[in-house]
Amino acid sequence: MPDLNKEFLFRMTHIENIPHILQNGITHLTSTNANPNFIPIGDNSLIATRNDFLLNNGRRLGDYIPFYFGTRTPMLYVVQKGFNMVAPTLAENIVYCVSSVQKIIDLQLDFVFTDGHAVDRFSSQYTMSDIQNLHAIIDKNAIHNKYWKDENDLDRKRRKEAEFLVLGDIARDAILGFLVYNENAKKRMIKFGANAANVHIKSDYYF
Repeated sequence: MPDLNKEFLFRMTHIENIPHILQNGITHLTSTNANPNFIPIGDNSLIATRNDFLLNNGRRLGDYIPFYFGTRTPMLYVVQKGFNMVAPTLAENIVYCVSSVQKIIDLQLDFVFTDGHAVDRFSSQYTMSDIQNLHAIIDKNAIHNKYWKDENDLDRKRRKEAEFLVLGDIARDAILGFLVYNENAKKRMIKFGANAANVHIKSDYYF
């Protein structure tokens, strides 16, 4: 049985979104508490596709706030390097907001999780009733591997991008801490009002 307190969840955001997150938590774009000055990172065309993607429960993927089960994801690579018409973002401007599966459960938030990239037709969707089988469902080796290209395993990239999707807004209390690229980013976080003890430099979680 997995220790869900140690099943950490990672959501990337631009560092300029942190002041709003510290005040309001992670808010959905349709929320009354949404950040009017939100700075997106990522592929806008993919974001549009995700917004309209129907999940098995009849809700749209865009109704959920997505987290990954690991770091150094293909999405981060695109965001940092600027591929697919995405403008590159400096590593020190990208922050990981960290939560855990247990924390989401404790806050009684509705969620869905997948065994791969959520919009990939090979990925399956799971709910709270499946959470105790988490380790059998997601591929931890693929998720925590630094690389995803493997000529002998063309499906590794999909599995590495397994997602944990939380419905609606996520209270500030759900955020256990923040991971940043360097000391400069940590200083900015503290200046924004983050508790220094909850901001950790993890340069190896970036490209």
